[in-house]
Amino acid sequence: MQTNLTEFILGSQQRLAMPVGVYSGLHLTGKTVAKATNDYMVQANAILALRERNPSPFLQAAMDLSIEAEAFGAQVRFDEGEIPTIIGRLVTGREDLTKLFAPKIGHKRTIVPLSVVTYLKDHGYGDDGFVLGSIIGPFSLVGRLFGVTESLMLTREDPELLGDLLKLATNFLLRYAEAFRGVGADGIIMAEPAAGLMSPAMLARFSAPYVRQIVEPLQSEEFSFLYHNCGAKLAHLKEILKDGAALHHFGNPMDMVAALQQVDDQTILAGNLDPASVFVSSTPAEVYQQTTDLLHATAGHRNFLLSSGCDLPPNMSLDKLDAFYQAVKDFNNT
Repeated sequence: MQTNLTEFILGSQQRLAMPVGVYSGLHLTGKTVAKATNDYMVQANAILALRERNPSPFLQAAMDLSIEAEAFGAQVRFDEGEIPTIIGRLVTGREDLTKLFAPKIGHKRTIVPLSVVTYLKDHGYGDDGFVLGSIIGPFSLVGRLFGVTESLMLTREDPELLGDLLKLATNFLLRYAEAFRGVGADGIIMAEPAAGLMSPAMLARFSAPYVRQIVEPLQSEEFSFLYHNCGAKLAHLKEILKDGAALHHFGNPMDMVAALQQVDDQTILAGNLDPASVFVSSTPAEVYQQTTDLLHATAGHRNFLLSSGCDLPPNMSLDKLDAFYQAVKDFNNT
């Protein structure tokens, strides 16, 4: 399905870039990660500070994959400089599932990204671009409720229980995604990294169909789904594309050039400069070169959106991001 977002990307005369990451903007505002994940204005100010430093048509709510599980009742650990993480397992068996109820939208920190999107849209920051919300994917949410390793084991040991967990997660995420559309988001990034740990056959059974159940009723010209899976490989691509999302965003394990050769020129793929090895460990000059190399490798593909392969970490120095954007600018000017 073509959406306003996909038409914008495919119609661009220049290469576009959309690194995934908000937390590095906290270097500009002097706030902590813990504040940004609990206070929508702290987060919105970081987003706007990044945009002022490196103008972009894409504004994204921060990726925080603990929000939904916390709303269900899972325990979260907050550290000042780290992205929140889930502690322990809320569900350990079917008896726990019978006591588990999907939370109301707006419960606990589910209100934070919704408020970020609302603020950005209400103040006109998305008038010349796209404001994107952020949610977790269904299998990845189950992994945070039941445990990632344990959820992977369920694919063979108790697929019925896994199916019941996925139904609960999917029903909640459908309502949550609908809430983002309701506050005016132009789209949503759905992060489904745990699905990359499955075989293609298991992904086809326990992830893609549930993602599609969220995408299909909500995606429209005005509201795009961007599916993110930082662990997916080329072998997963065929099954992932069945989820119906308007755009698919991959991490470093994906052979992006080979993937682009397997899709038609209207199917948008995005990624995949590795946050750790490129944006954190490399020098600005190396970031510039690796960005340029990927742009050259994908030069024949207008359906490729340059991005980081995953969420950029809070400890990344902003001169790396400057080098990334400068490489894109220089490439477009040659």
